[in-house]
Amino acid sequence: MTVGVALNATGADNQVDATVRLAEEAAAAGLRSAWFGQTFGADSPQLAAIVGRAVPGLHVGTSAVPVFGRHPLLISSQAQTAQAATHGRYHLGLALGTKLLTEAGFGIPHERPIARLREFLTALRQLTETGTADFHGELLTATTPIPARVPGAESGVPLLVAAMGPQALRVSGQLADGILPYLAGPRALAEHIVPAVTAAAESAGRPAPRIVALVHGVVTDDVDAVREKATEQLAFYEQFPSYARVIGLSGGKRAADVAVIGDEGTVAAEVRRYRDAGATEVVFSGTEIAGDADRRRTWALLGELAG
Repeated sequence: MTVGVALNATGADNQVDATVRLAEEAAAAGLRSAWFGQTFGADSPQLAAIVGRAVPGLHVGTSAVPVFGRHPLLISSQAQTAQAATHGRYHLGLALGTKLLTEAGFGIPHERPIARLREFLTALRQLTETGTADFHGELLTATTPIPARVPGAESGVPLLVAAMGPQALRVSGQLADGILPYLAGPRALAEHIVPAVTAAAESAGRPAPRIVALVHGVVTDDVDAVREKATEQLAFYEQFPSYARVIGLSGGKRAADVAVIGDEGTVAAEVRRYRDAGATEVVFSGTEIAGDADRRRTWALLGELAG
């Protein structure tokens, strides 16, 4: 099992420069991967390509690019370019997105997300594996009158999905290489998420899927204050049914209930619980919540666990 971190430098004077510095620090701490979220700010595949180029040996990934407002041809170009730049260390994460951000930001309806995900993955798989596509679906068309291959990306691009609901897990097991569940605790993973996506992959004749568990957590002595801050920061996710459902399946009522906050022994034990629940990789996010000293303390522990 590998261990990585999500990097967040949105408060820096230059986000790209600051992210590279953080990635260098993460690699020096022994962490194996760095992941980048996608909102309306920095382009995460481009950021991953820059970081992966600057920090040899560190795997980089996006977690995750919504399929609404994007097209498989364009995402394939981004992903293949990042893969060539990093010499095979890039991992593409996709997401269904939310109705709120899709309709408010893009002005397009957030309709039939599962059908769109299925078509998007089908077309994207063709493009990343062969450099060509001839896909005509109900919602998407992707064809290549000229080649779409990026030299240097011949190994293809691992496709992961931020899937947690039954339908998304089924599609991801059938068409993707793994999943990126967030705010899903060990109980939800073991009892609901891992069995569902694994069964779907088996039925489709695909290899066992990667389970990249994104965990919000930090090593700190100021547990109560940090958990209170996490409760405020994570409350945003509680308005979305998919997150509310998985938090409940994990045994929590608030999003912060599934955050991992405590000393080294507490955090190490929780990482082992995720592993026992079926996670093949664990990625910690929100490690900056308690300041640089606790972030470095967290990364030092995670680096040891990654080793």
